[in-house]
Amino acid sequence: MTPVHQLGEFLRELLQGIPLSIVRGLFVGSLLLLLLWVLKLPRAAVTPAEGTQRWDGNLKPVATIALLIQILIYLLL
Repeated sequence: MTPVHQLGEFLRELLQGIPLSIVRGLFVGSLLLLLLWVLKLPRAAVTPAEGTQRWDGNLKPVATIALLIQILIYLLL
């Protein structure tokens, strides 16, 4: 077995020791942090520069809905 195989086996055993509930919590937590960041973005950062007022001009609601759907999916799996 090569040193790379030994390193890979060591990492595999190390990572298999982490419970899946912890991994799920960390992943959902990262999505929640991303959601908070999106919600705190200033309006100027999520609207087009030319200032046209279309219904889809503000990207914040779309990003919020997408993140909430992902959070729900990963919480229910």
